[in-house]
Amino acid sequence: MKTNTTFELIKEMQANENKSKLSVDKLKKFYGEIRAVDNLSFKLYSGEIYGLLGPNGAGKTTTLKSILGLIEFDSGNIEILGMNPLENNEEIKALIGYISEEPLVYKSLSPREMFDFIASVRKLNLEETTKIITDLLDSLEVTEYYDDPIIMLSKGTRQKIQIISSLIHNPELLIMDEPLAGIDAKSSRVVKDILKIHTSNGVAVLLCTHQMDSAENLCDRIGIINKGKMVAEGTLEELRNISHKAGASLEDIFLKLTEQDESVKSILEKLKVTLK
Repeated sequence: MKTNTTFELIKEMQANENKSKLSVDKLKKFYGEIRAVDNLSFKLYSGEIYGLLGPNGAGKTTTLKSILGLIEFDSGNIEILGMNPLENNEEIKALIGYISEEPLVYKSLSPREMFDFIASVRKLNLEETTKIITDLLDSLEVTEYYDDPIIMLSKGTRQKIQIISSLIHNPELLIMDEPLAGIDAKSSRVVKDILKIHTSNGVAVLLCTHQMDSAENLCDRIGIINKGKMVAEGTLEELRNISHKAGASLEDIFLKLTEQDESVKSILEKLKVTLK
């Protein structure tokens, strides 16, 4: 996690109060008796990486779909760059980048054809876009696949292509769901550095991941949700205080706050007997 002190971070957040890139306020989405998202609130500011973490079934996917305008929520309010995702979906899409866990790419095309299509739809400057694409392809070591059918590429390579496609229009907000899934260690490091470059330029990043080490190293603040509710939010040090686990790793904090730590201990005790 970045080294800003809590005081410095609060000052930055106050200074950026009018630069909120994403605001989720009292969001609710129920499926019958299932409370997928239950009164969830958080904000994401300019230049910040915010980690939204939770166990499977915690409501992360429903939250992301609501933010992206893919589903209608029951109540609450969402603002992206000052706009409503249900009313201004097209305008928002022009200003954000999205990376899904499963690469959402046109598998019948080559990367070159897909990037040309994206540039055309977004009405991007061809010369500037080509330079960005060339540099990103080289940085992520996928230049050799530029003209290969995407369907023939490995999952990790497709994920790199998806990452590039989300960046070529210099988005103001990046929404990332397991962006490093299937990517090799070197490229993973490069992607992390790319995110740091973008946030230094004011881009905001919403990161959903199960990779606790990545979240701990990358995120300025983290929100932990469980059963649709926000159970804790803050910097790593603030989460340590909330969980009463001084010096603990994010993984240990996460397991305690999502009430999974005792279950893990029980499983390990059972396995010690079974596997001895």
